[in-house]
Amino acid sequence: MAPKKNLQNESPARYWRRRPPFFLLPQSNPNLSAGCCASTPIRIQKTKEKGNKKQKRGKELRRSPLSHRLQTQTIRMMDLPAKGGFSFDLCRRNDSLEKNGLKIPGFLKTGTTIVGLVFQDGVVLGADTRATEGPIVADKNCEKIHFMAPNIYCCGAGTAADTEAVTDMVSSQLQLHRYATGRESRVVTSLTLLKSHLFKYQGHVSAALVLGGVDCTGPHLHTVYPHGSTDTLPFATMGSGSLAAMSVFESKYKEGLTREEGIQLVCDAIRGGIFNDLGSGSNVDVCVITKGKTEYLRNHQLPNPRTYVSSKGYSFTKGQTEVLSTKITQLKQKVEVAEGSDAMEE
Repeated sequence: MAPKKNLQNESPARYWRRRPPFFLLPQSNPNLSAGCCASTPIRIQKTKEKGNKKQKRGKELRRSPLSHRLQTQTIRMMDLPAKGGFSFDLCRRNDSLEKNGLKIPGFLKTGTTIVGLVFQDGVVLGADTRATEGPIVADKNCEKIHFMAPNIYCCGAGTAADTEAVTDMVSSQLQLHRYATGRESRVVTSLTLLKSHLFKYQGHVSAALVLGGVDCTGPHLHTVYPHGSTDTLPFATMGSGSLAAMSVFESKYKEGLTREEGIQLVCDAIRGGIFNDLGSGSNVDVCVITKGKTEYLRNHQLPNPRTYVSSKGYSFTKGQTEVLSTKITQLKQKVEVAEGSDAMEE
């Protein structure tokens, strides 16, 4: 029987040459070379079975620089973080699912421009007045600024029925809350009710809202997305014309605006959405909310007058439309006769 080799008398280089090779990583990675030290002692636990007992003894071996670096690379290979950058794996997955018949959800078309800002005394809300049904203008002068409470108003973008239903429901809840408490409604209460309701439906209720008001804690402005997420900002825009309106706000907004400056800036933002977005148009509605007072300026500006409409209206004289043929069919009375009885007259 061959005698066992004594590891203590064996040189470290020869010991590591006898071991099976490790999985080597590229040497160009700078994260792997950091922290390697040739003189770091490593304690290796060896187990020797003798009967039913296991005896452990520690052997301290000093590894060579090369062997220690290889071992460190192998250990750190399991702890490497994921590489940064954009992953296109989901794009390939979605393309494969779409080819197999899965219908990919499309983008949401809101088709309006609603804005709001905070000035030194309160909040100014603004909206356009165009309502669309796809490529058709359904209403040229609709109201998109909804009443929530005497000190709180809300602009709605998205599906008109959803915005009306959600704001009316929360408005009634706030009214009941005022009856029960005898106090003025707070903006954060309205915000909580809105986002809690929308979050339950996971975006299927298409209501994008800009909520503004003044309560005992001061002026507040919030945005509520259809999925229920919210933002609290000094100025906000939503809808398909929000990018054009936001460009106006970012270039002209400043803290401490007066009432006239706030109204003019809101009107400029809405006009930017009207002239740069096909889903927005017609007139500008403005709502100014201050402490103890609310002003709803309906059709505050008319940037798109219909100049081609005659003031006398349209008149169509008889004979302008040619009649190609005429056919008159006379209606006949239907008489039913019952067997074995007299005829019934109608």
